[in-house]
Amino acid sequence: MAAGTIPWFGHTVTEDTLTVFWEPPTDADPPTEYAVTLDGERLAVVEHTHCMFDDLTPDSAHHVRVDATDPNGRVIAGFDLDVRTWPRRTIIDVTRPPYNAAGDGVTMDTRAIQRAIDDCGPDQAVLLPAGTFLTGALFLHGDMELRVAPGATLQGSADPDDYLPMIPSRFEGIEQQCHASLINIGTLDHTAGPTCRNVTLRGGGTILGGGVALAKAQTRGVRDRLIAESGITNIDSIDDTVFRALTQRASRTRGRLVNISNGANVLIEDLTLGYAAAWNIHFIYSEHVVTHHCRIKSMGVWNGDGWDPDSSEHCTIFDCDFVTEDDMVAIKSGKNPEGNVINRPTRDIHVFDLRADGGHGIAIGSEMSGGVEHVRIWDCDMGKSNQGLEIKASAKRGGYVRDVTLSDCIASRVLVHAYEYHNNDGEAAPTLPYYENIHFRRIRLLGRHYVWDHWEPCPPIEINGFDDEGHTLRDITFDQVSVDGTLR
Repeated sequence: MAAGTIPWFGHTVTEDTLTVFWEPPTDADPPTEYAVTLDGERLAVVEHTHCMFDDLTPDSAHHVRVDATDPNGRVIAGFDLDVRTWPRRTIIDVTRPPYNAAGDGVTMDTRAIQRAIDDCGPDQAVLLPAGTFLTGALFLHGDMELRVAPGATLQGSADPDDYLPMIPSRFEGIEQQCHASLINIGTLDHTAGPTCRNVTLRGGGTILGGGVALAKAQTRGVRDRLIAESGITNIDSIDDTVFRALTQRASRTRGRLVNISNGANVLIEDLTLGYAAAWNIHFIYSEHVVTHHCRIKSMGVWNGDGWDPDSSEHCTIFDCDFVTEDDMVAIKSGKNPEGNVINRPTRDIHVFDLRADGGHGIAIGSEMSGGVEHVRIWDCDMGKSNQGLEIKASAKRGGYVRDVTLSDCIASRVLVHAYEYHNNDGEAAPTLPYYENIHFRRIRLLGRHYVWDHWEPCPPIEINGFDDEGHTLRDITFDQVSVDGTLR
């Protein structure tokens, strides 16, 4: 790609919003500003690489022009985009007949909301108005919108029975039966393409899961069933190692907040989400999932990841804030040996303008046996995080991480390493993993990391690969990196 070009750009649209986003010009040095013109009128000049317009007229055509300018005001790159907003959608208000959801935070509204979802056509939107709607698992279908209005909360219950029967899913790289998630989109099939298309979640409201109470209840219920099936009648007699293994196995059946399986063209826009029983937004074997202008929270929930693409392609997240117990973003592609056999990589992932307020930062791995490639991360603040940016795998994984670029970010530290201390069960892959073509440019590293609720010093950079020939680190570069204010 020649200098002075926009390498990539995209957009999302609803009946009344338009959002455009793009990658910075190739080899352009900041500060770069972007003049955004809508229908011939310059409406914004921004430093970040996205712009959102709202209150647009439904079913209206628009022309967008974005010009990137250098510090002297010279245009160095740009792009044009013609789009059309959706036609106006008819609202299905879940509180009105024949649905009559209570929205009082006490009454279980699962049946009412699910009925509205089932009735929703491509020219309609299911609306949750102001109130608290207590539910169990909900199942969305293609060509629909779920609109959670400002002042509305879709609140998942803490009762594990509300997420039964279990459904096929994938957790920590292994396909298995899991509890249904609060919101379920698509049907899992690693041999197929999309099974559900064109789903939108938006509205300015809140979607919350059952949190740590649900996580414990789902784990405990499955663990006790596994123990009973083994013929053990006295739990106190179980060896601690066996008990921990059963508990770990059971914990992997926890549902997520939003689970997308074989989905395509899924938009999650302008919502507060969090406190799932495990990960919050998890998409498997999916494509073109876009998340923006969201707040994601999970403190207190173990494995409380924010946004996890898993053997998925062409997915984007930007302008989101995270307060997560675990990774804010975790990029995955399956776990040995199953992930090696399924062999569906995660590729073409764009992550930009994210902000961490605790948690682990951005991770690639540890489940990456299907491979991860072409990841672009820029304009993210991972300073207040434990791991900063971490690329990780055990020797058992197989697979690869390649073609990753991190630029114009703040991070507590950078880790590109092999490790053997976490999530390391499973039969080993026939070959070791490898890391190659990974580049860091204009990065500020703090040399201290945020551990739970306090700061501790740490090495700013840890780099180590695998020892076997052909699996050592290849083409890893650092350019214009500062550590505690010193350019290196």
